[in-house]
Amino acid sequence: MDRQQEFVLRTIEERDIRFVRLWFTDVVGSLKSVALAPAEVEGAFEEGLGFDGSSIEGLSRIYESDMLAQPDPSTFQILPWRGEKEPTSRMFCDILTPDGAPSAADPRNVLKRQLSAAADMGFTCYTHPEIEFYLLKSDALGDQGAPVPVDQGGYFDHVPGGVGQDFRRRAVTMLESVGISVEFSHHEGGPGQNEIDLRYADALQTADNIMTFRTVIKEVALQQGIYATFMPKPFSDQPGSGMHTHFSLFEGDANAFYEAGQEFQLSTTARQFMAGILRHAPEFTAVTNQFVNSYKRLWGGGEAPSYLSWGHNNRSALLRVPLYKPNKGLSARVEYRGIDSAANPYLSYAVLLGAGLKGIREGYELPPGAEDDVWSLSAAERRAMGHDPLPGSLHDAIRTMEESELVAEILGEQVFENFLRNKRDEWHEYRQNVSPFELNRYLGIL
Repeated sequence: MDRQQEFVLRTIEERDIRFVRLWFTDVVGSLKSVALAPAEVEGAFEEGLGFDGSSIEGLSRIYESDMLAQPDPSTFQILPWRGEKEPTSRMFCDILTPDGAPSAADPRNVLKRQLSAAADMGFTCYTHPEIEFYLLKSDALGDQGAPVPVDQGGYFDHVPGGVGQDFRRRAVTMLESVGISVEFSHHEGGPGQNEIDLRYADALQTADNIMTFRTVIKEVALQQGIYATFMPKPFSDQPGSGMHTHFSLFEGDANAFYEAGQEFQLSTTARQFMAGILRHAPEFTAVTNQFVNSYKRLWGGGEAPSYLSWGHNNRSALLRVPLYKPNKGLSARVEYRGIDSAANPYLSYAVLLGAGLKGIREGYELPPGAEDDVWSLSAAERRAMGHDPLPGSLHDAIRTMEESELVAEILGEQVFENFLRNKRDEWHEYRQNVSPFELNRYLGIL
């Protein structure tokens, strides 16, 4: 037994932990949880906890349903919202097959494989997400069948006595109590919209943190009698909620994205990484923007990126090069602005990292950057500049992903097929649904 496992067992005994929750996700990123008795934790470390994988979306087929959840002791945290009366903790799990091998269908393992590929090239990947979400009044849907925000604030607004201000303070305190460092928090552009930015961490820890973050945000909201949603576009006339993520690759202690004297201080490695992401973005958009509603965000304005472009300090670009501290080599990074805050973080970071690494391995050349607002250009101007569009709907994104050898390779055959099957089902259900828009527009005149 290693030292981390011993620490967990000792803490469970000393703190009188009553329940130990084992967490993992299905193929679309829904959090799954099983509560383990403290006496069973040592056995779970050694042998894993058996469960029916065929009952979890995308995890296994009926005829190979037996799976094992093996807790990762490095992710052990006590859950503060459960209180002191019956202390509860959690650990994330790696999913194994009965013979103890990592499951090819486990989203966490998909990301681990890409991080291993990066390590083979000498890189460690660090990420820093900016997570947006809306706070709504408790019933989520108001009298008119539409969501009702908790306030009418805007970007960086200070709302005295506002629900959001108190909410953010409590949420940040709770996040930090479970080991998640927060860089800053503020009111975002939409009414009731908020953003909390997590501090840089390695990509696997960040993905785990995002799953915990969503749970914390929803728990704090419930405690305050309101509702938090990560839906990409809950309001037609307001900005959607994204998860802009900053990426950097390090070689030891050196930032591989930094090169003094180059344009924007970007190294050749960084430019090739960016070129890989831009070239393959249409292929993996179904992963980073996996819901029907995601495309209302991408194509609904509000600074959402819809075209293949990059730029310095250009918030209409899909890929941005921030220069807040241009003379600090360790801060050199690129920001991908396309991801929804509801995306599966394991799969999203895996496809982004995989596309970037392919750009480095094959020496992709970065096209010229966009200096203008890409949205304000005409269609002809965008075509002339090579700013091709991202898929316009989930259906288009599915069709593009189906043809991608790269995404199939990154996700692995099982995750690739299971993910596509889930998304085809969603599109089929959406296509059959008669929406309020259609009833309002056509019922009275046709």
